Amino acid sequence: MTLTHMVQRAMLHHMVQQADLDRVFKALSDPTRRAVLESLGRGPATVTELAEPFGVSITAIKKHLHVLEEAGLVSTEKIGRSRHCRLGAERLDDAMSWISSYQRLWERRLDGLDTYFTLLKGTER
Repeated sequence: MTLTHMVQRAMLHHMVQQADLDRVFKALSDPTRRAVLESLGRGPATVTELAEPFGVSITAIKKHLHVLEEAGLVSTEKIGRSRHCRLGAERLDDAMSWISSYQRLWERRLDGLDTYFTLLKGTER
């Protein structure tokens, strides 16, 4: 494999990861979808059970579930006449990893700023 192919492959992998993160953050941007994830965190539920507390139609909750499924945050399975949903947290791990990397970056920058201000205070005396 040539260096060009390796670079192209790495770029493609990075683009795919970014698209996955985009889907996760899009899914998490809606309060109803976040509440659905919270509910599923307590255990699996049917679409009907998920729609009930929100006072929305089954069709509306299915649209939310579709977005969550596309992001890999929820999985659904048809059992008999019901569609059962459960949490699929793999993608949240990716999002948490991305957030953590930026958290570490900002912590380092803020620590550096704190050190700088401490040095400034010392030279004022």
